[in-house]
Amino acid sequence: MSIKFADRMKNLQASEIRELLKLTERPEVISFAGGLPAPELFPIEEMKVVSLKVLEDMGKEALQYSATEGYRPLREHIVKREKIFGIETNADDILITSGSQQGLDFCGKVFLNPDDVVVVESPSYLGAINAFKAYQCKFVEVPTDKDGMLMDELDRVLAETENVKFIYVIPDFQNPTGKTWSVERRIEFMRLADKYDVPVVEDNPYGELRFEGEIPMSLKYYDKDERVIFLGTFSKTFTPGLRIGWVNAKKEILEKFIFIKQGSDLQTNSMTQRELSVFLDMYDFDAHIEKIKNVYRSRRDIMLKTMEDTFPEGVTWTYPEGGLFTWVEFPEHVNTRDLMAEAIKKNVACVPGGSFYPNGGHENAIRVNYSNMPEDKIVDGIKRLSEVIKEAL
Repeated sequence: MSIKFADRMKNLQASEIRELLKLTERPEVISFAGGLPAPELFPIEEMKVVSLKVLEDMGKEALQYSATEGYRPLREHIVKREKIFGIETNADDILITSGSQQGLDFCGKVFLNPDDVVVVESPSYLGAINAFKAYQCKFVEVPTDKDGMLMDELDRVLAETENVKFIYVIPDFQNPTGKTWSVERRIEFMRLADKYDVPVVEDNPYGELRFEGEIPMSLKYYDKDERVIFLGTFSKTFTPGLRIGWVNAKKEILEKFIFIKQGSDLQTNSMTQRELSVFLDMYDFDAHIEKIKNVYRSRRDIMLKTMEDTFPEGVTWTYPEGGLFTWVEFPEHVNTRDLMAEAIKKNVACVPGGSFYPNGGHENAIRVNYSNMPEDKIVDGIKRLSEVIKEAL
């Protein structure tokens, strides 16, 4: 039988991270590949209490269809949490999504026609690249330094590029590099977005997981013209399995997202929305996040210390002040796809850096996750990785 797929399918392929994670399911593999939270920190006992309470108190509503926009008490909780990033909003500006990945997909559906342009940091989040690529767009990459996207380059790109539909950025503990934008960059970025009248998609999955220093204000805090679409999620601060994320945008934009969601899945899971909302009512969520931060801070520290002790000269890495990842760069002649093939033989896995560049190239880096593995495995895994690196160099 001859099957004719849509043209957009030609550009799609399996996520390299997802394919790699299949290999890392083997128990003997020490995986730094995924962006997985630590499962031992999931509040399982509390969720037993919460789930029973939801079924007893509102079981009929929890098991029924509900509003596309999402469970209002949960949206009101999100409004309170967004104050951490300087965002003043209300529940009517919030749409609950099935994870922030759905929010990324909706950005593509709402904004992108074939050959439209998305401006991204270089490198950028692979999941966002794949979500936008489905809508046959083009990518323009803007280089970064330790303080974030380079504003002179962004100014040039926006001045010279036609059909820019939006700029996609992760200013806090960026995936994959772990970098955080300085306040000065945030202010200048919003000035340029206003100057060229371009929407901004601000993805903030990690912002609350800050190990040191003060939480900077979000781009949306500096947004004078309501052009920022803010994506949030509970996947990294609570549990990814519940699949609860959200979009915060002005009414004119959010209405389009709501229409798209109605056609996509009608609504996010009624039960899990209520479970999360009741958890936020019953328990100290800030204390829960502090527990996560303490564990991840310790794991980051021991990973970076082991890198310092074992990695050879010529290899560099970022110092993330929070989040889940560090970014390791090698001399240009090193191909990390080959490197990771050898690492898998030693039962250790990371993600080759070329995956995070939508226009290809840049094969001399890897993304390394420190949140998921316990400390003894972090030390063992980094030592194994160091052996592979020394052989490659």
